[in-house]
Amino acid sequence: MHKRFLGAFAAVGLMLATASSAFAEPNAADILGETALQNLLERTAPVNVAEGAALPSFITDPSWPKILPNNWTFGQIAGVYVDSDDHIWLLQRPRSLSNEEAGLLDAVGKNADGADVSGLGHPRPFGPTTDCCQPGPALMEFDQEGTLLRAWGGPGDPAWMEAKCREEDGCYWPANEHGLYIDHNGFIYIGSNGTGNGSTPWASTNGVDGHILKFTKDGDFVLQIGMPGELTPASNDTNGGINGTPQLMRPADMTVDPETNLLYVADGYGNNRVVVVNAEDGQYVGHFGAYGQNPVDDDLADNSGLFVEDFERGDLNPKFFRNPVHCVKIADDGLLYVCDRGNNRVQIFNKAEVGGVCTNADGSVGQCGYVGELKASVATRTTIPGTAVTVNFSNDDNQSCLYVGDNSNMTIYVVNRETLGELGRFGRFGQGTGDFHWLHNVATDSHGNLYTGEVDTGKRPQKFVRYGEVGCSGEGHSTIGGAY
Repeated sequence: MHKRFLGAFAAVGLMLATASSAFAEPNAADILGETALQNLLERTAPVNVAEGAALPSFITDPSWPKILPNNWTFGQIAGVYVDSDDHIWLLQRPRSLSNEEAGLLDAVGKNADGADVSGLGHPRPFGPTTDCCQPGPALMEFDQEGTLLRAWGGPGDPAWMEAKCREEDGCYWPANEHGLYIDHNGFIYIGSNGTGNGSTPWASTNGVDGHILKFTKDGDFVLQIGMPGELTPASNDTNGGINGTPQLMRPADMTVDPETNLLYVADGYGNNRVVVVNAEDGQYVGHFGAYGQNPVDDDLADNSGLFVEDFERGDLNPKFFRNPVHCVKIADDGLLYVCDRGNNRVQIFNKAEVGGVCTNADGSVGQCGYVGELKASVATRTTIPGTAVTVNFSNDDNQSCLYVGDNSNMTIYVVNRETLGELGRFGRFGQGTGDFHWLHNVATDSHGNLYTGEVDTGKRPQKFVRYGEVGCSGEGHSTIGGAY
């Protein structure tokens, strides 16, 4: 199957040949040759392909991105987004690096025992421990070739923090960065899902994250929605945050509708809703929970245990979003996709019909804007909360493919967006090229290439170059996920 695609990868061969200048004779292309390309193809070839299915295929580009300058290294990748210039933006967590990974950091403070520590709280009695590396800024912009174009923000960029994100100006950097979006006007939004207790020099001291920050691409602060603090779930709040904005609780993701300039927030790790605000000023417009219901019953959601317990009882349709409500995306046709990760599903809504007071306890299609749902490897039983961690769309005219990332089974399902059937999947658990360890994000560029980010100890972005089909067709498997 794979050999017929080899001719499509002249660019990969050229990449290897170009790299040969760094090697003695024979050159790298001669050493690696077709075998290396074949191996890459096999690592990410689609599996569990449904009969009659047509779907894109992908190959990893292990050269992307290029080595970071200034001895910077990636922490956990909390967000990935491709902007209108086809530039890839990453939101990474500078404070997630281990002592060994951030050995170049010098002492900047003292711990509770009075010992010298780095900004991350690592012991530094004699200064830096290694020749490399150190955290970089939280926001990084790359071009298609993987060149770093711009970087700013977060504790790894202290000068920026002092100048452009000051609490006295209403800008509270998150205790833990989570989620990234860039809207049609070029504004950047980042979410938050941590708890700040001041335990290290770079740690937040503001309590539970409950806010979204908005910036220009140059890192100028524009707006904050919500506020960190001593928070408890309040999924029906409309104005308890800073400047009368809704009080969020550990919001995970967000998206802006370019037709209305409404911001939809997956809220999140604490609340159990999607909240809708005006992207200009952050003021409340509406909110909803599972099946489009408003108001949201936090008590029911927060006292129902784990989804696996529902599954064992045969209840596969919980009437609430279960933490975390992890992603929200809008397709060009107006359908709104919500990752109800804690319930191993993605629920689908009509964006124009959600947000108002509405009851839909039976989960009826057509009520409260509810359109349908897909269940992602519903029988998975892991300690990681849920499967459906992220979604995105192919770039053909109909956005016919829905890419569903599974953070428990470490794979990406390729789903026919019309039939909601699985056409195939790629990726597996591991830390090799094309594998995933705690897959967290999937983004798409104008060529149909995919970009992913990993958290926990994965701490890397990957680029998957599309080849073959552009879109998706075929009925697909009626069940998404499971052994094959």
